[in-house]
Amino acid sequence: MDNCKKALLILSPGFPESEADTTCLPPQQVFVRALKAENPELHIIVLSFQYPFFAAEYDWHGVRVISFGGRSRGKLFRLNTWLKVWRALGLLSKEYQIMGLLSFWLGECALVGHYFARIKNIKHRCWMLGQDAKAGNKYAKWIKPKGEELIALSDFIVREFIKNYQVKPLNVIPVGIDISLFGDLSAGKDIHILGAGSLIPLKRFHLFIEAVAILKQYYPDIKTVICGDGPEKEKLLKQIKSKQLESNITLAGELPHHEVLKMMQRSRVLFHPSEYEGFGAVCLEALYAGAEVVSFVKPMDNDITNWYIVNDMEEAGQTIRWVLDKPEKKNVLVYEIRDNVRKMMEVFEQ
Repeated sequence: MDNCKKALLILSPGFPESEADTTCLPPQQVFVRALKAENPELHIIVLSFQYPFFAAEYDWHGVRVISFGGRSRGKLFRLNTWLKVWRALGLLSKEYQIMGLLSFWLGECALVGHYFARIKNIKHRCWMLGQDAKAGNKYAKWIKPKGEELIALSDFIVREFIKNYQVKPLNVIPVGIDISLFGDLSAGKDIHILGAGSLIPLKRFHLFIEAVAILKQYYPDIKTVICGDGPEKEKLLKQIKSKQLESNITLAGELPHHEVLKMMQRSRVLFHPSEYEGFGAVCLEALYAGAEVVSFVKPMDNDITNWYIVNDMEEAGQTIRWVLDKPEKKNVLVYEIRDNVRKMMEVFEQ
């Protein structure tokens, strides 16, 4: 085997279908692109289980992607996808000198990666990215991972996993941002409050609308935007209409990543009402874009500049008013993606 053919394999439930697809897992896109940029000599290969909804092999920013087109179908279809991935891993292990397997989320990818790595005596690490730390994760019970196999996205995820599974992930690597994706950071602020994320019950955007209804008493012309799409859209539209907020709240739909970043640069506040959040990349992006963040979940034990944690809606409203009434703050860079990539490489090089 040619020693220069060193590879890191990434197992993910989904991955962009092309370089033009910026809406599929933006934080993971930023990470993989930076991983390749920082390690140009390393072969990075992504095996994507379910999305895109087609089976193919293609190049993405110099990264080899193998898509299995599982389409999130269940039972025998899913088992068949796992077998296809397993066979592909076997072929790749003959073609490359594999330094390790990295799974996104403690789910099906980690299940396949864990057992393949154990048989082949290869290092496997699972990056826990959010809801996979919750109680009732069947994959956690099937894998029974040890602490050294787990990388947590935040201190919050570490606490959740200890509470639910009595195992402490030994590494913490948060999301990072790519500052090169941001344009002119001196853009004017014409949006009072921004929300960004999937329109699903977990994200609780109905609370965003409730907050705007309260704040309109103080700011009659308040302008707010929610970026995202999902099954809660119609319910949210009805709520906006019932509270007569059509002129105050815009549902912008799912936007390309660069458009969301532009929205952040125009915003004073990012209100993130999610009831559970591993570490919202949108919060870090908003801070760097010059917005201040108000949320209910604290990701890291240390306080983060311009990020305010609230306990209830009354406190959220008061905090947002306080931010809107004071002078604008400067941009805050918390975690730069290149630093996070280096930490990840250290995990595999230990």
